Amino acid sequence: MGLGLAALGRPGYINLGRNQDLRDLGKGRPVDALRGRAHEVLDAAWAAGIRYFDVARSYGLAERFLADWLTARAIAPSDVAVGSKWGYTYTADWRVGAAVNEVKDHSVDTLRRQLAESRAVLGPWLQLYQIHSATRESGVLSNAAVLTELARARADGLLIGLSVSGPGQADTIRQALEVRPDGLALFGAVQATWNVLESSAGDALAEAHAEGLGVIVKEALANGRVMTGAPARALADVGGDATPDAVAIAAALVQPWADIVLSGAVTPAQLRSNVDAMGVDLREDHRVAIAAIREDPDTYWTTRGALAWA
Repeated sequence: MGLGLAALGRPGYINLGRNQDLRDLGKGRPVDALRGRAHEVLDAAWAAGIRYFDVARSYGLAERFLADWLTARAIAPSDVAVGSKWGYTYTADWRVGAAVNEVKDHSVDTLRRQLAESRAVLGPWLQLYQIHSATRESGVLSNAAVLTELARARADGLLIGLSVSGPGQADTIRQALEVRPDGLALFGAVQATWNVLESSAGDALAEAHAEGLGVIVKEALANGRVMTGAPARALADVGGDATPDAVAIAAALVQPWADIVLSGAVTPAQLRSNVDAMGVDLREDHRVAIAAIREDPDTYWTTRGALAWA
C-alpha cells in the first residue's frame, strides 16, 4: 500500500465526512494544524510499513508537508518512493469553499514550471513524475513539446507516469502505451481510479502491467462513498469483522495487476483501518458479491463530479 496526500495538503477536498475528520484542526484549518495532522498520518503510515508517498503540485502544500516530514525523520531517498504530478495549479489560496480550487493546464510551460517547483521542494526524494489526470480530450498525449520535455526528464533519471480519470480512463491508458517520443516507451507507471463502484479500467490496467508499467490504484474508497449507504452495507456483509474500508481496499489489492493501492486517510485511525485490508481474505464468492454493487462509469463520474469541496 501507499499513502496519497490529496486530502492532507489543502484545507478543502471532495472526500465525504471531511468536516468530521478535521473538526479538531480549528476554523479554516490553519497551515500548521494541517501540517501536524499530515505528519501524524505519515508517522502512522511509516509504522505500518508504507513506503510509497503520492503528492501533486495542486495538493496545496502536500509536497512541502511531505518534504518537511522526510527531513525531520531523516529518511533517506533510498528508503522511500515519492511520486508527484503536474498539470493542475492550486488556486484556492488556503480557503475552504473557494469558487475555483484548481486550474488544469497541460501546456509545456506549465510542465517546466511545475517540474522545477517539485524538484525544488522534494529534491532527491522525487522519483516519479506524473501527468495529472491525462485524458484524450486534453491532448496532452499528442503534444510533441510536452512529450519531448518528459522524455528529457526521463533521461535525467525520473520515472515518468500519468494519472487518469473519467469514464474514458481505459482509452487514455491504451493511448499512453503507444507514446514513444524518442522511439522508447515514455511511461513507466500509470495511476488510475479503480474501486468496487468503478472498475471499468481493469482490463486496460492489466494490459499496462503486462507491458511493464507500475500500476497505482487511487480512490479505492470512491472518495468515501463506499463508507455510506448500500455500498457500506454490502461490504460489511462480505467482510464479517472487517470494516467496509478494509474490504474495499482488499478488493483492489487482490487485483493481479495492482502494484500499489493508495490510502487517502486523513487521521491515523483511518490509516490503520485502511491497512487492515492487507489481512482481509476475499474468497471468490466475496468478489462476486462485491461486483454486484458496480455502477455504470458515466453515472459514477457524474456523481463524483458533483461532490462538494469541504
